[in-house]
Amino acid sequence: MKRLRLRFTSLAMALFLAGCAVGPDYQRPDAEVSGAFKEAFLSPEAARQWKMAQPAEALARGRWWVIFNEPVLDALEDQAMSANQDLKVAAARLRQARALRRDAESDLLPTLDAGFGPARQRQSDAAQGLPEDANNSAQTLWRAQAGVSYEVDLFGRIASDVEAATADAEQSAALFQSVRLALQADVAQAYFRIRRLDAEQELYRRTVELRGRTLDLVQQRYDEGEISELDLARSKSALSSASSQALGIERERAVAEHALATLLGKTPAQFTLEPEPLGRVSVEIPAGLPSSLLERRPDIAAAERAMAAANARVGVAKAAFFPSLTLTGAFGYESDELGNLLEWSSRAFLLGPLVGTVLSLPIFDGGRREAGLEKARARYEEDVAAYRQTVLNAFREVEDGLSSLRILKDQTQVQDAAVRQASRAAELSLVQYREGSVSYLDVLDADRQVLVQQRASLALDGERAQAAVALVRAIGGGWDADRQLAANR
Repeated sequence: MKRLRLRFTSLAMALFLAGCAVGPDYQRPDAEVSGAFKEAFLSPEAARQWKMAQPAEALARGRWWVIFNEPVLDALEDQAMSANQDLKVAAARLRQARALRRDAESDLLPTLDAGFGPARQRQSDAAQGLPEDANNSAQTLWRAQAGVSYEVDLFGRIASDVEAATADAEQSAALFQSVRLALQADVAQAYFRIRRLDAEQELYRRTVELRGRTLDLVQQRYDEGEISELDLARSKSALSSASSQALGIERERAVAEHALATLLGKTPAQFTLEPEPLGRVSVEIPAGLPSSLLERRPDIAAAERAMAAANARVGVAKAAFFPSLTLTGAFGYESDELGNLLEWSSRAFLLGPLVGTVLSLPIFDGGRREAGLEKARARYEEDVAAYRQTVLNAFREVEDGLSSLRILKDQTQVQDAAVRQASRAAELSLVQYREGSVSYLDVLDADRQVLVQQRASLALDGERAQAAVALVRAIGGGWDADRQLAANR
């Protein structure tokens, strides 16, 4: 009965010590979250649609780019997802983090190994209780045995290490999603930039044709002696200037196409995008509730998981101040002759470490453990500040996107009016020039104003498309893209 009570007492003591974890419990620090976005001006219907989507960081983002209704962009995004090298780097890092988590989890289980081989040894006479002149020669001892070792997690060191490795793996998963979202946005923005340049190339093509016809008119009037050579020289200069600017647009487009090829995992020689002028992008992208941004943004999720890992490593550093208990044992066979090794009489076992002690208690290490704990706490404080800064940046990016789309929409309407007025002024100046009431300098000035206003209009169209992509990226990716696409048709 006494022996049974002793066993129960030992078991209860082991369970009590195993529950004495010293690591701090993790609680996500608060971050400033406003009640609404300052720049959001959504209709009640748009707000309801967004709430119905129930976004969360763990959910798949989907093919959010389909809201632009660009089949070529859809194909480019698919190519990038399968061939981009930066995405493959992020995927490999995620696999590394998950492997490290499995490595940490292995410490929760005992290790078992086996060995076979001879050992040449000679024990001292005193250790065997023999006289000094005894015949004590060296002998060869054969062993075939299995060994087991298990560290009892008395103060939660292993559990904290596993918690940190798990948070690291989750951080890597969030970073992978962040890289993936950034790649999708980069491809979309590069695509719309090329389409804007295509539109500018088309604009300059028409401008060169128009100025070519104007030059023919001026040349005819010069040949008839109606105007001086000055007007002819000005007309030729305007045509050459438009041709030169067209070549500059062509160079810029080539560079943009090369950059897009790299995003797709191809060399520039392997990729060509057929020209197609950019159409006006008109999609409504709801920003949702500010609190949902903390759930959707993968970079915020990564920063939060970094905090959790740092908090767990504070527990690892604290556990270093407490004793560690390692249970070891070996069992098998040993014999001075190989032929007798597997006989029943050759069996042997050992409980306890071959070297050292079962229970170790740190006493003095020159301040190493204190420094380790201070480092862990400082790292946690660093990650808390980085998390809060990431949240602030996320809200700034959403507000930037909302204000950009709202203001660009109004600016585009004003710019369209400017294009119409400039075109009308150019028509009137050309008519008056033919009638001889104005000089050719007035015609050139009106023509330049048309080109300037048209380029500004195309630039705004490109900015609206890229701002829409930037806002999708800022809110953490897509939502119910199919329903949004149907609403925009």
